[in-house]
Amino acid sequence: MRIGSRDSKLAVIQAEEIINKLGVPCELITMKTTGDMILDRTLDKVGGKGLFVKELDRALMSGEVDLTVHSLKDVPMEQPEGFPLVAYSKREDPRDVLVLPKNITDLDTKKPIGCSSARRRVQLKRFFPDMEIKPVRGNIQTRLKKLDSGEYSALVLAAAGLHRLCLKDRISKYFSTDEILPAAGQGILAVQGKANAFIDVLKHINNIESGLCATAERAFITEFGGGCFSPIAAYATVYESEITLQVMYSSEDESQLLYRSDVENIANAKQLGIRLAQQIKKEVQFWK
Repeated sequence: MRIGSRDSKLAVIQAEEIINKLGVPCELITMKTTGDMILDRTLDKVGGKGLFVKELDRALMSGEVDLTVHSLKDVPMEQPEGFPLVAYSKREDPRDVLVLPKNITDLDTKKPIGCSSARRRVQLKRFFPDMEIKPVRGNIQTRLKKLDSGEYSALVLAAAGLHRLCLKDRISKYFSTDEILPAAGQGILAVQGKANAFIDVLKHINNIESGLCATAERAFITEFGGGCFSPIAAYATVYESEITLQVMYSSEDESQLLYRSDVENIANAKQLGIRLAQQIKKEVQFWK
């Protein structure tokens, strides 16, 4: 099987994690995406998350690859017709973390915190109200170099990426999911492929719980409009037959911050996400 992936070190590690569980001979085919090449602007200025999957989608639809592997949080809410998300990995640690420069133990409040995510930025303001939060682009290694060179006082990154790169020792603090609510899909790897193909093979990697969480979280985001660049977050957990969804939404000017949660039977994971989105939409109307 031919597996498509971005060519960054983290993306390759993630693709190899999937390959190792597929149980069939595989060839890894890597490529650079538009999102990897445009590093001087934040994603909302250049077209959104789709920039990280466009080239991979094209390879999938042309038959150049059989499956593609993505970080689920980077995957747009809509996939090309006939090429859905077909499997989900077991979720890695979903939390965000604070990373200080090497050999530094205290936060330098005179320098900015590096963070390009509006979702993270609006939540970080509760903990660091007097600090500048400045965008930072590039892969994890590039961001760490900028941090260690003195450009930033700290970075806020996803724990999952640092864990997979064996960089857990760089983490200074884990933010609980109550402190900073994760992005929808954070920590989950998604496999995309042709509908109804490779069903037996994909059974080896598909994690039911991750799929339920992904369904609820992405339903919430989709109900707002998948390309929404307002600060927004969704994080689900499953316990026995129940799924709990925690969500966050901020006004575009970041002056209003709203958290909500609800519980449903796992059979209604998608409806849970939609319902919470509709509830918040009604509340948002009172802000305007």
